[in-house]
Amino acid sequence: MTHERVTEAFRRAKIEHRTTVMPYVTAGDPVGTSLGDLLLAMQRGGADIIEIGIPFSDPIADGPVIASAMYRALEAGMSPGTVFQEVAAVRDQLDVALVAMVSMSIVSTMDIESFVARAAESGFDGLIVPDADLDDLQLMEQSCRHHGVSLTPLVAPSSTPERIRRIVEHASGFVYLLARAGVTGARSEAPDIEARVNDLRALTELPVGVGFGISTAEHVDHVGRHADGAIVGSALVRHLHDVHENDEDVLVAAERFVNGLITAQ
Repeated sequence: MTHERVTEAFRRAKIEHRTTVMPYVTAGDPVGTSLGDLLLAMQRGGADIIEIGIPFSDPIADGPVIASAMYRALEAGMSPGTVFQEVAAVRDQLDVALVAMVSMSIVSTMDIESFVARAAESGFDGLIVPDADLDDLQLMEQSCRHHGVSLTPLVAPSSTPERIRRIVEHASGFVYLLARAGVTGARSEAPDIEARVNDLRALTELPVGVGFGISTAEHVDHVGRHADGAIVGSALVRHLHDVHENDEDVLVAAERFVNGLITAQ
Protein backbone atom coordinates (compact mmCIF):
# COMPACT_ATOMS: atom_id res chain seq x y z
CA MET A 1 0.00 0.00 0.00
CA THR A 2 1.30 3.46 -0.90
CA HIS A 3 0.18 6.91 0.14
CA GLU A 4 -3.15 6.03 -1.49
CA ARG A 5 -4.41 5.66 2.09
CA VAL A 6 -3.90 9.39 2.58
CA THR A 7 -5.73 10.25 -0.62
CA GLU A 8 -8.52 7.81 0.21
CA ALA A 9 -8.96 9.29 3.68
CA PHE A 10 -9.65 12.74 2.25
CA ARG A 11 -11.88 11.29 -0.48
CA ARG A 12 -13.98 9.32 2.01
CA ALA A 13 -14.48 12.26 4.35
CA LYS A 14 -15.50 14.47 1.42
CA ILE A 15 -18.11 11.93 0.33
CA GLU A 16 -19.43 11.88 3.90
CA HIS A 17 -19.57 15.70 3.92
CA ARG A 18 -17.27 16.10 6.91
CA THR A 19 -13.80 17.29 7.81
CA THR A 20 -10.92 14.81 7.61
CA VAL A 21 -9.86 14.33 11.23
CA MET A 22 -6.12 14.02 11.84
CA PRO A 23 -5.13 13.57 15.50
CA TYR A 24 -1.48 13.90 16.47
CA VAL A 25 0.38 11.92 19.13
CA THR A 26 4.02 11.92 20.17
CA ALA A 27 5.52 8.44 19.88
CA GLY A 28 6.42 7.21 23.35
CA ASP A 29 4.09 9.52 25.27
CA PRO A 30 2.36 8.95 27.59
CA VAL A 31 5.32 6.93 28.83
CA GLY A 32 4.40 3.29 29.31
CA THR A 33 1.58 3.39 26.76
CA SER A 34 2.12 1.17 23.72
CA LEU A 35 2.21 3.25 20.54
CA GLY A 36 0.51 0.41 18.68
CA ASP A 37 -2.33 0.21 21.19
CA LEU A 38 -2.73 4.00 21.04
CA LEU A 39 -3.01 3.92 17.25
CA LEU A 40 -5.62 1.17 17.43
CA ALA A 41 -7.61 3.18 19.99
CA MET A 42 -7.62 6.27 17.78
CA GLN A 43 -8.68 4.16 14.82
CA ARG A 44 -11.62 2.88 16.87
CA GLY A 45 -12.43 6.50 17.63
CA GLY A 46 -12.74 7.20 13.91
CA ALA A 47 -9.48 8.94 13.02
CA ASP A 48 -8.96 9.33 9.27
CA ILE A 49 -5.21 10.01 9.34
CA ILE A 50 -2.99 9.73 12.41
CA GLU A 51 0.04 11.97 12.66
CA ILE A 52 2.86 10.47 14.73
CA GLY A 53 5.54 12.79 16.05
CA ILE A 54 9.00 11.23 16.18
CA PRO A 55 10.66 12.69 19.30
CA PHE A 56 13.45 15.19 18.72
CA SER A 57 15.64 16.94 21.28
CA ASP A 58 15.18 20.42 19.77
CA PRO A 59 11.50 20.72 18.75
CA ILE A 60 11.66 24.37 17.72
CA ALA A 61 8.25 24.40 16.01
CA ASP A 62 6.46 22.90 18.98
CA GLY A 63 4.96 24.63 21.95
CA PRO A 64 5.47 23.53 25.56
CA VAL A 65 2.90 20.71 25.52
CA ILE A 66 4.38 18.74 22.62
CA ALA A 67 7.97 19.70 23.49
CA SER A 68 7.47 18.27 26.98
CA ALA A 69 5.96 15.10 25.51
CA MET A 70 9.00 14.69 23.29
CA TYR A 71 11.40 15.14 26.19
CA ARG A 72 9.50 12.55 28.23
CA ALA A 73 9.56 10.09 25.33
CA LEU A 74 13.28 10.58 24.71
CA GLU A 75 14.09 10.11 28.39
CA ALA A 76 12.15 6.84 28.28
CA GLY A 77 14.27 5.64 25.36
CA MET A 78 12.06 6.27 22.33
CA SER A 79 14.00 6.45 19.04
CA PRO A 80 13.17 6.50 15.32
CA GLY A 81 14.03 2.81 15.09
CA THR A 82 11.65 1.98 17.92
CA VAL A 83 8.90 4.02 16.27
CA PHE A 84 9.34 2.04 13.06
CA GLN A 85 9.24 -1.26 14.97
CA GLU A 86 6.09 -0.37 16.91
CA VAL A 87 4.27 0.87 13.82
CA ALA A 88 5.24 -2.24 11.84
CA ALA A 89 3.94 -4.47 14.64
CA VAL A 90 0.36 -3.19 14.24
CA ARG A 91 0.24 -2.01 10.64
CA ASP A 92 -1.74 -5.05 9.48
CA GLN A 93 -4.42 -4.23 12.07
CA LEU A 94 -4.77 -0.63 10.89
CA ASP A 95 -6.77 0.72 7.97
CA VAL A 96 -6.09 4.33 8.96
CA ALA A 97 -3.39 6.32 7.17
CA LEU A 98 -0.23 7.03 9.19
CA VAL A 99 1.92 10.12 8.67
CA ALA A 100 5.19 10.80 10.51
CA MET A 101 6.07 14.29 11.71
CA VAL A 102 9.86 14.28 11.81
CA SER A 103 12.69 16.80 11.96
CA MET A 104 15.01 17.07 8.97
CA SER A 105 17.88 16.56 11.41
CA ILE A 106 16.66 13.02 12.13
CA VAL A 107 16.13 12.31 8.43
CA SER A 108 19.60 13.60 7.53
CA THR A 109 21.29 11.66 10.32
CA MET A 110 19.94 8.41 8.91
CA ASP A 111 20.24 9.82 5.34
CA ILE A 112 17.19 10.62 3.26
CA GLU A 113 16.95 7.42 1.24
CA SER A 114 17.43 5.15 4.25
CA PHE A 115 14.92 7.03 6.37
CA VAL A 116 12.21 7.09 3.72
CA ALA A 117 12.78 3.40 2.94
CA ARG A 118 12.49 2.46 6.64
CA ALA A 119 9.37 4.58 7.05
CA ALA A 120 7.71 2.96 4.05
CA GLU A 121 8.70 -0.56 5.12
CA SER A 122 7.28 -0.04 8.60
CA GLY A 123 3.94 1.12 7.23
CA PHE A 124 4.00 4.90 7.16
CA ASP A 125 1.99 6.42 4.32
CA GLY A 126 3.45 9.89 4.48
CA LEU A 127 6.00 12.27 5.97
CA ILE A 128 5.76 15.81 7.29
CA VAL A 129 9.14 17.49 7.75
CA PRO A 130 8.43 20.91 9.30
CA ASP A 131 11.99 22.24 9.14
CA ALA A 132 12.79 21.08 5.59
CA ASP A 133 13.89 23.85 3.23
CA LEU A 134 13.21 23.85 -0.50
CA ASP A 135 16.42 21.95 -1.29
CA ASP A 136 15.52 19.31 1.30
CA LEU A 137 12.04 18.95 -0.16
CA GLN A 138 13.44 18.45 -3.63
CA LEU A 139 15.77 15.69 -2.43
CA MET A 140 13.08 14.03 -0.33
CA GLU A 141 10.53 14.17 -3.13
CA GLN A 142 12.58 11.73 -5.19
CA SER A 143 12.86 9.14 -2.41
CA CYS A 144 9.24 9.55 -1.34
CA ARG A 145 8.00 9.05 -4.87
CA HIS A 146 10.19 5.96 -5.26
CA HIS A 147 8.86 4.39 -2.05
CA GLY A 148 5.23 5.47 -2.47
CA VAL A 149 5.23 7.79 0.54
CA SER A 150 3.52 11.18 0.49
CA LEU A 151 5.53 14.31 1.28
CA THR A 152 3.58 17.06 2.98
CA PRO A 153 5.16 20.52 3.28
CA LEU A 154 4.16 23.20 5.76
CA VAL A 155 2.87 26.54 4.51
CA ALA A 156 3.32 29.32 7.06
CA PRO A 157 1.34 32.58 7.33
CA SER A 158 4.53 34.45 6.39
CA SER A 159 5.12 32.47 3.17
CA THR A 160 5.02 34.58 0.01
CA PRO A 161 2.95 33.43 -2.99
CA GLU A 162 6.15 32.60 -4.87
CA ARG A 163 7.50 30.52 -2.00
CA ILE A 164 4.18 28.72 -1.63
CA ARG A 165 4.19 27.93 -5.35
CA ARG A 166 7.66 26.42 -5.05
CA ILE A 167 6.75 24.49 -1.90
CA VAL A 168 3.65 22.83 -3.33
CA GLU A 169 5.57 21.72 -6.43
CA HIS A 170 7.18 19.08 -4.21
CA ALA A 171 4.03 18.10 -2.30
CA SER A 172 1.95 14.96 -2.45
CA GLY A 173 -0.86 13.63 -0.28
CA PHE A 174 -1.92 16.97 1.15
CA VAL A 175 -0.57 20.40 2.07
CA TYR A 176 -0.29 21.40 5.73
CA LEU A 177 -1.43 25.00 6.27
CA LEU A 178 -0.37 26.59 9.54
CA ALA A 179 -3.42 28.31 11.00
CA ARG A 180 -1.23 30.70 12.95
CA ALA A 181 2.34 31.88 13.20
CA GLY A 182 4.48 30.68 16.07
CA VAL A 183 4.61 27.28 17.71
CA THR A 184 2.07 24.53 18.22
CA GLY A 185 -0.44 24.82 21.03
CA ALA A 186 -4.16 24.78 21.72
CA ARG A 187 -6.07 28.06 21.33
CA SER A 188 -9.55 29.04 22.47
CA GLU A 189 -10.65 30.83 19.29
CA ALA A 190 -11.07 29.36 15.81
CA PRO A 191 -8.55 30.59 13.22
CA ASP A 192 -9.44 32.83 10.29
CA ILE A 193 -8.23 30.77 7.34
CA GLU A 194 -10.70 31.30 4.50
CA ALA A 195 -8.61 33.70 2.39
CA ARG A 196 -5.40 31.71 2.84
CA VAL A 197 -7.08 28.42 1.92
CA ASN A 198 -8.52 30.02 -1.20
CA ASP A 199 -5.10 31.35 -2.18
CA LEU A 200 -3.59 27.91 -1.65
CA ARG A 201 -6.27 26.19 -3.72
CA ALA A 202 -5.34 28.45 -6.62
CA LEU A 203 -1.86 26.88 -6.57
CA THR A 204 -2.58 23.20 -5.94
CA GLU A 205 -5.32 20.62 -6.31
CA LEU A 206 -4.08 18.71 -3.26
CA PRO A 207 -6.27 18.62 -0.15
CA VAL A 208 -5.50 21.23 2.49
CA GLY A 209 -5.06 20.21 6.12
CA VAL A 210 -4.95 22.91 8.79
CA GLY A 211 -3.06 22.66 12.07
CA PHE A 212 -1.49 24.72 14.89
CA GLY A 213 -4.09 25.84 17.41
CA ILE A 214 -6.92 23.48 16.42
CA SER A 215 -8.12 22.03 19.71
CA THR A 216 -11.89 21.47 19.81
CA ALA A 217 -14.67 19.84 17.82
CA GLU A 218 -15.96 23.33 17.05
CA HIS A 219 -12.57 24.26 15.59
CA VAL A 220 -12.62 21.12 13.44
CA ASP A 221 -16.06 22.01 12.14
CA HIS A 222 -14.97 25.60 11.44
CA VAL A 223 -11.84 24.49 9.58
CA GLY A 224 -13.89 22.08 7.49
CA ARG A 225 -15.99 24.91 6.08
CA HIS A 226 -12.95 26.06 4.13
CA ALA A 227 -10.24 23.39 4.20
CA ASP A 228 -10.32 19.61 3.86
CA GLY A 229 -8.75 18.40 7.09
CA ALA A 230 -7.98 19.47 10.65
CA ILE A 231 -4.93 18.41 12.68
CA VAL A 232 -5.48 18.32 16.45
CA GLY A 233 -2.24 17.94 18.37
CA SER A 234 -1.49 19.79 21.59
CA ALA A 235 -5.01 19.44 22.99
CA LEU A 236 -4.90 15.66 22.59
CA VAL A 237 -1.33 15.30 23.86
CA ARG A 238 -2.15 17.37 26.96
CA HIS A 239 -5.37 15.42 27.57
CA LEU A 240 -3.63 12.05 27.36
CA HIS A 241 -0.86 13.24 29.67
CA ASP A 242 -3.40 14.42 32.24
CA VAL A 243 -5.30 11.13 32.02
CA HIS A 244 -2.06 9.21 32.50
CA GLU A 245 -1.07 11.35 35.49
CA ASN A 246 -4.44 10.56 37.07
CA ASP A 247 -3.89 6.81 36.54
CA GLU A 248 -6.90 6.63 34.23
CA ASP A 249 -7.24 4.61 31.01
CA VAL A 250 -5.24 6.37 28.28
CA LEU A 251 -6.59 4.17 25.48
CA VAL A 252 -10.23 4.80 26.38
CA ALA A 253 -9.47 8.52 26.64
CA ALA A 254 -7.81 8.58 23.21
CA GLU A 255 -10.72 6.79 21.56
CA ARG A 256 -13.29 9.08 23.15
CA PHE A 257 -11.35 12.26 22.38
CA VAL A 258 -11.00 11.42 18.68
CA ASN A 259 -14.59 10.25 18.42
CA GLY A 260 -15.73 13.54 19.90
CA LEU A 261 -14.02 15.44 17.09
CA ILE A 262 -16.03 13.48 14.54
CA THR A 263 -19.47 13.09 16.08
CA ALA A 264 -19.77 16.83 16.68
CA GLN A 265 -19.65 17.54 12.94
